Amino acid sequence: MVDARKIRFGSDELPELFAGATRLAVAKGKSPLDVVVKGSVPAEVLAAALGPSGNLRAPTVRIGTTFLVGFDEALWTRIFDGA
Repeated sequence: MVDARKIRFGSDELPELFAGATRLAVAKGKSPLDVVVKGSVPAEVLAAALGPSGNLRAPTVRIGTTFLVGFDEALWTRIFDGA
């Protein structure tokens, strides 16, 4: 666990943070992204994972090789229900 108030993750840290991820679910606005990652993370997903401050959106949760970034109730329910 990392306290986001003390440690910030900007665009430079995201590729390393998401290394090994197989799925990224990013809640941004009304159309969340849910991407299966094969190789490197697409640039559009990295950009969506950043909030207006230029840092990683909160909350961010890692479950195995799946990352949930930002909060969208329907997206999180789908991920936790195994869809």
